[in-house]
Amino acid sequence: MPSAAERTPPVYLDHNASAPLRPEATAAMQATLEITGNPSSIHGHGRRARTVIDDARDAVAALAGVPPAWVVFTGGGSDANALALTGLGTGPRLCSAVEHDSVLRWVPEAGHLPVDPAGRLDLDALSAALEAAPAPGLMSLMRANNETGVLQPVADAAARARAAGWWTHCDAVQTPGRLWPFDFGALGVDLMTLSAHKLGGPAGVGALIVADGVTLAPHVRGGGQERGRRAGTENLVGIAGFGAAAQAVVTEGPAETERLRSLRDRLEAGLLEAGPDAVVHGSGAERLPNTICLGHPTQGADMLLMRLDLAGVSVSSGSACSSGKVTPSHVLRAMGLDETAARRALRFSLGWSTTDADIDRTITVWRAIAA
Repeated sequence: MPSAAERTPPVYLDHNASAPLRPEATAAMQATLEITGNPSSIHGHGRRARTVIDDARDAVAALAGVPPAWVVFTGGGSDANALALTGLGTGPRLCSAVEHDSVLRWVPEAGHLPVDPAGRLDLDALSAALEAAPAPGLMSLMRANNETGVLQPVADAAARARAAGWWTHCDAVQTPGRLWPFDFGALGVDLMTLSAHKLGGPAGVGALIVADGVTLAPHVRGGGQERGRRAGTENLVGIAGFGAAAQAVVTEGPAETERLRSLRDRLEAGLLEAGPDAVVHGSGAERLPNTICLGHPTQGADMLLMRLDLAGVSVSSGSACSSGKVTPSHVLRAMGLDETAARRALRFSLGWSTTDADIDRTITVWRAIAA
């Protein structure tokens, strides 16, 4: 006999880990499966495959507001971060203490800059670190935190880095489709990371936006693909899906940002009404309109996740890349939470597939858990 959760359509609120594949991406990938040929080949089959990549590059460039030549396709967001962090020589590196692990593990512990209790970079600490370290170096700062949704002062930080003779990289994988406008130029950075599966494309493909005048040494060497910046035959099917998802995000425009904000605010109000002692981490800062990091006053995240899952609601307790770890969130610890509080946080993240019914169902389930 199926349970009530099994009879009710499941609710997926873990878009910051991976968004469901958009139908536009599915269609583009299915069509590309019929294409034979290496995009680097000059015969007709190869040219047809190259056209798919060129079209996708145009779509991703339009999403970021940059020339297509600035788009370097990679094997995902972590791969793009690695290219950015290793491709500019051996100078010093700085990043915030709340970056994704794919950035933190490339930067020495001494280069991890503090954040305030709301999770925003301490700009004074950045200025002091820039002054103390020799130029040129690379400063990496995410646009939005994957666990709390807190937006970072990237434009201000990039201006300080540029004045000190440093490059700036921005991990922006959580931003497209959630924050409008999404504009590379407005941030004043030199490098920006994107990931297809965060916006409704397939996993295993991403992009690094490389501004004009920035010369990168490839970390994957071999052929001359991607203008010599990343070797290896391109993931044709994945890139096609990435391009289709990027085009869908551009088509949705600012209306999607407002839709997500409305859903998020209604969910947040419902969660806090059912459990008034809970707290929203990062609520003192500007956040993505799709993310809630909820701290429970007494229950551990593992127990809460299990109860939500049994009721058919999928959320997470932090970065999906850190699932299975016994250590508490490094993001919340950097924000000043003690270890116990950091273990009691849940992340609800909405996206293109989230509906009003999903929000209603989640609030109902949470009320039952709180009761």
